[in-house]
Amino acid sequence: MSTYYNSEDLKKFGSIGAFGAKDLANDFFKYYGDVFAEGALTSREKSLIALAVAHVLKCPYCIDAYTTDTLEKGCSEDEMMEAVHVGAVMAAGITLVHSTQMINKAKELTM
Repeated sequence: MSTYYNSEDLKKFGSIGAFGAKDLANDFFKYYGDVFAEGALTSREKSLIALAVAHVLKCPYCIDAYTTDTLEKGCSEDEMMEAVHVGAVMAAGITLVHSTQMINKAKELTM
């Protein structure tokens, strides 16, 4: 079955500078590497965060990459799913908290 996303394209990520902006691509990959290096958070913790964000932003390439990465870093399926739930509840909460803007405007217009 054909899909819009081709999982084989994930392997091409390293060539994003091929159509110009090579310096920007290089800067991005340096930043990417620096961010995922061990620091105050372990690379394992960062990978779980990335997995959750990948789900919230709905990137199938990132979901594939960070499912693989978290498993390689020893994360359990329970930990992975819990991280996804954290991302989901954050996205829901962020959406719902913005309803205060609607409530404020509705009150302003109806009072």
